[in-house]
Amino acid sequence: MELRQLRYFVSVIEHRSMGKAALELGLVTSALSQQISRLEGELCTRLLQRTSTGVVPTDAGLAFWRQAQLALRHADAAASAARHARLTGYVSVGLAQSTAGIIGVRFMQAMRSRYPDVKVRIVESLSGYLSTMLSARQIDLAVLFREEPSQRWSRLRLLKERLFLIGLPDMLGIPLGENANISQAAALPLILPSGSHGLRSLLTRCFEHAKAEPNVVAEIDGLSLLMRAVRAGLGVTIQPGSVLAPEIHDELSSVQFDDDAAQRENTLISLSEDELSPAALATRIVLADVIRSTVIEGRWPGATLAEAGKHCPELDIYQSNTESSTVNQTASEQSLHVS
Repeated sequence: MELRQLRYFVSVIEHRSMGKAALELGLVTSALSQQISRLEGELCTRLLQRTSTGVVPTDAGLAFWRQAQLALRHADAAASAARHARLTGYVSVGLAQSTAGIIGVRFMQAMRSRYPDVKVRIVESLSGYLSTMLSARQIDLAVLFREEPSQRWSRLRLLKERLFLIGLPDMLGIPLGENANISQAAALPLILPSGSHGLRSLLTRCFEHAKAEPNVVAEIDGLSLLMRAVRAGLGVTIQPGSVLAPEIHDELSSVQFDDDAAQRENTLISLSEDELSPAALATRIVLADVIRSTVIEGRWPGATLAEAGKHCPELDIYQSNTESSTVNQTASEQSLHVS
């Protein structure tokens, strides 16, 4: 027995006519009559009595009609509940300052649009600190620049971003053109993060590879203060292109390094899948989508998608895990509303 047969039968009873009911249902009369006959055959009883003026229910038909109406109301209520059900939960996301500056607001807007009942906490900190917080289960997922291979984490390579020499355009000795090599920056007054910062470790390797000794005049770990010092003309800095997105840095000039070593990889790392809630799984998909679209739209200077990021089989798995219930709900609703 199918729900559509119940709807057909109820419509026939309401109209007391096969023809009128068929017209309302968008069926030909013979097809509707065939469905009613199948229903009667399945129940092994006559539900309708044909007369010269139409049809009337038999006693069995009246009893069946009352229960059919009740079943249809329950089915409609179930479909309505499925349509209005929303994913809920609490998710904590770790982002470095440069990453938060370029995609933080877009990510929050995307979450508000797709999962308005999921509460998101964003932790803005150094990549190394975020890694420690992830290990301590203080956050659910984070975009990191270096991995800890011993950890049982889920990983998704997102992009690589080039480093830029950034400073005031009238700074003496700043290279001209769109590209430069790391050795050209060594003699300039550099304002860099301290040695505990992952970016500083990367730059140290770059200068060592170029056999150049950098002229570091100040060390500042906070990105906001560091960039204010650069805008004040106290020196130049080397940063990923993501720090160039805010409009407050429009007065600065930037030169991209073409050294192969002068780039860093961004990886979306989360707790293992058996530890993540459905809300966290959904948030991971949204974060990866926002980052990928930001790069594709040219909003992330110096960034190129990782090969695995152009098509993400990991995301397909996450999408299946987190949205299978939605698919099942949709299928159920369609079956409930067949007419």
